[in-house]
Amino acid sequence: MERSHQVEAGSLEASLLQMINDHNHASVELREHTEKAKKEAIRTAKRVSDLLVNAVNGGVQEVFVNEKRIEMEIRALTATIIRFSKQTDQWLAASHAINTAVKEIGDFENWMKTMELDCKSISAAICNIHQA
Repeated sequence: MERSHQVEAGSLEASLLQMINDHNHASVELREHTEKAKKEAIRTAKRVSDLLVNAVNGGVQEVFVNEKRIEMEIRALTATIIRFSKQTDQWLAASHAINTAVKEIGDFENWMKTMELDCKSISAAICNIHQA
């Protein structure tokens, strides 16, 4: 009877050992699975992070390039405005000079008409004096 008790005890002990071994094995598998999932999650998070950084940096870089283009256009427009301003001043000075010359021509023409009338008056007076 003692022997059957040992077999049963051995059986119970073997079952407990088997349960412990199964538990340890399941625990190791779970740990390995968790570690794989953790590594995959880290890898995925890193990829998402890289994509986000690239998206943000791409936008920032595009804005920087556009800013430089706008600054260059502003400089070009400023130079063009300065050139047109100088050209406008030259045209204004030239038109003022022409206007002054036209006024002087008009003044000279009026003076000539006045002189002509004066000469006719003097001529008429001399003719009247000579006939009298």
